[in-house]
Amino acid sequence: MTRTTRVACSLAAAFVLTSVGPGPRASAAVQAKPNILLIVTDDMGYGDIGLHDGHDIPTPNIDALMKSGTRFTDGYVSGPFCSPTRAGLMTGKYPQRFGHEFNVPGGPAAAESGLPLTETTIADRLKAAGYRTALFGKWHLGSGEKFHPQSRGFDEFFGFLGGQHSYTEVLPNSPNPLLDGRKPAASVTYLTDVLADRSVEFIQRKSAEPFLLYLAFNAVHVPMEATDKYLARFPNITDPQRRTYAAMLSAMDDAIGRVMAALRSQGLEERTLVVFFNDNGGPTMPGTTINGSTNTPLHGSKRQTWEGGIRVPFAFSWKGRIPAGRVDRRPIIQLDVLPTALAAASVTVQPAWKLDGVNLLPLLTGKDAGRPHDVLYWRLGNHMAIRSGDWKLVRSSEGPLVTGTFDSLASLADAGLYNLATDIGETKNLAASEPARVRELAETWLRWNKELAKPLWGPGGG
Repeated sequence: MTRTTRVACSLAAAFVLTSVGPGPRASAAVQAKPNILLIVTDDMGYGDIGLHDGHDIPTPNIDALMKSGTRFTDGYVSGPFCSPTRAGLMTGKYPQRFGHEFNVPGGPAAAESGLPLTETTIADRLKAAGYRTALFGKWHLGSGEKFHPQSRGFDEFFGFLGGQHSYTEVLPNSPNPLLDGRKPAASVTYLTDVLADRSVEFIQRKSAEPFLLYLAFNAVHVPMEATDKYLARFPNITDPQRRTYAAMLSAMDDAIGRVMAALRSQGLEERTLVVFFNDNGGPTMPGTTINGSTNTPLHGSKRQTWEGGIRVPFAFSWKGRIPAGRVDRRPIIQLDVLPTALAAASVTVQPAWKLDGVNLLPLLTGKDAGRPHDVLYWRLGNHMAIRSGDWKLVRSSEGPLVTGTFDSLASLADAGLYNLATDIGETKNLAASEPARVRELAETWLRWNKELAKPLWGPGGG
């Protein structure tokens, strides 16, 4: 266990003890187990929200959520692809450690491919701690019965098992239908609205007991489908794809506002840890599910290890516990969500779990001024990156995604070096002037790479 992890665990215990309010012992016990609300968006561009200087698509509810707690400017995901990011969120581990490096394949292989059964999910762990658990939205961690969310710790599920879905049809005869539990859903109006409806109803129904609600929007992933109500908000956007994207994002922003309003109406803001982030960078390059998003000022796209593929909007909110309006520039990653949620729920992390994420509560409450991670790592086939402090070594490209063969310093000879403190857009490659730093980062990454599993399946679609 690292120094940061030890400090985080001890401070988390103190946090729980000092966070409960006055009242009888039973009341304190309830307050020590807050609700956990995870809101994950899909394929949203880094530069498309107001707080990131987005200008043509108002996102007042996302902005308000991010300002209600701590917003991380350097928030990352462990995979620039949908499925690996979700596998990391569910387990608190780099998904490459257990072979979940690429998107789960479709077709005949889909039934036998998914989040390995050797892994324990955040829903498993919180359910064992007395939580009611629900997932509404996108799963993308396997479509076979053994991989179904209700086989992986979730009491309730409404959504779809694959990587994308229509917003207006249930598609009962497709390999990826909209499901209500394990049965095909009867109907749908606009899926973004329905996911919010389900979440609001769940919050109202479960307000008296601790819950985990994982709201995994499929917006703003393709297919590009928006309602007239939201299209009418953007008459001045002339590009048809960008206008539809704006309408879809605006609908999701409204949906997030309704979910947060439900917490307030039930008096749950002070009893709920809310986590918000996007699953990967916006898809802006050929070969990805291009949706009209933008990652400005970042370079790169979904499916790349440039900042545009892995840096995402990220915030934690908990009224009365996490101070509002704070901006934190320390690098974090979605692997931290699980240990942070477990600490809030007074669940002790066991060394045998071998988590890569760390508990962020001490940082969020101002009790720890250190960095939660000394180093962060990425691998997606022939793409790699490592960040240490402000320095990043990265090898990425456009073109087909293939399995990587990194086995020596020579295999990283074409990697670029960037100082993110002064060059967030990765425009100035400093590798030639910093050979010692390049070698140090490359050797560190290669040691990590040797710990990883062979991918369970090959590169898929995006």
